Amino acid sequence: MAAAAWVLHVDMDQFIAAVEVRRRPELAGLPVIVGGRGDPTERAVVSTASYEARAFGIGSGMPMKIAARKAPPDAVFLPVDRDAYDAASHEVMTALREVPGAVVEVLGWDECFLGIRADDPEAIARDAQRRVWDATALHCTVGIGDNKVRAKIATEFGKPRGVFRLTEANWFEVMGDRPTRALWGVGSRVEKRLAALGIHTVTELAHADPGELVREFGPKMGVWYHELGQGVGPAVVDDSPWIARGCGRETTYQRNLATRDEVRAAVRVLAEQAAADCAAEGRPVVRVHVKVRYAPFETRTFGRKLPEPTTRREDVVAAVLALSDALEDREVRLLGVRAEMVMPNEGDPVDRTPVRGRI
Repeated sequence: MAAAAWVLHVDMDQFIAAVEVRRRPELAGLPVIVGGRGDPTERAVVSTASYEARAFGIGSGMPMKIAARKAPPDAVFLPVDRDAYDAASHEVMTALREVPGAVVEVLGWDECFLGIRADDPEAIARDAQRRVWDATALHCTVGIGDNKVRAKIATEFGKPRGVFRLTEANWFEVMGDRPTRALWGVGSRVEKRLAALGIHTVTELAHADPGELVREFGPKMGVWYHELGQGVGPAVVDDSPWIARGCGRETTYQRNLATRDEVRAAVRVLAEQAAADCAAEGRPVVRVHVKVRYAPFETRTFGRKLPEPTTRREDVVAAVLALSDALEDREVRLLGVRAEMVMPNEGDPVDRTPVRGRI
């Protein structure tokens, strides 16, 4: 009898903080907070926090100034070093590609799926952990599932440094009474919309009327959420190279942009940078987005499809500037520009936008 097919989700533990501690061993055991330029008095957000820092309520996405207020006196604030994390991620993925028979699908710096066939997937998971540790001195958690959804969610139960299996057999035992927010892909807004339908738990979502979900979320997402409640998801692990759908630039300003001219000039700079990034990819742009965060902290996003795909930078910049005309005449603390590109022809690698879990 052939060995069963499994999906393993490998997620590095506190990856960014762990990389910093690896090169600064004296930081081990201290609350380490990484974000921006490492200055908690500046406008920036936390990229990651060590487990010691998380004990004080500090987490990813939190403004650095708030993190500084929560942090104990011995906390260490460090700047983001993308080159270091790229290098460490390469070490991790190289080690995982040495797992016998594994297909590796990279999701981001700190996580990937492994497709394997084995009678004892836990043994393969432990082997993967050992290989990563031996090669990098970094720890990881492995979730085991019969598809990607269950493997991804299983990782949360194994944190840190552990292994956990979640399959059709134990799905409702483990997940049934948990809130819908515990599902991969359900955020706070979707959770509230489900609650308005009387759906609060995973079991309730699994047993909900599919028609009602379609009416609320549309024919694609309504069916997807219904299947998600049952733990249904794709099981094929694809090791083809990840192709980015778009290029974006974003800046948080240390001083609010107070005039429309300042905002427009800042949007132009970001648009030119994003257009240059797309030009380097060699693919036409089909859609542009502008993100704005007004003072004190209200965020909105606008998008527009271009009349036709274009490789002309000036057309991309002009489209972004036209989109920015919709911005309100208010002080701005953050701006972002994103340009989406034409994906490669059918049969080429497809876009698999990373979905980042807790690290």
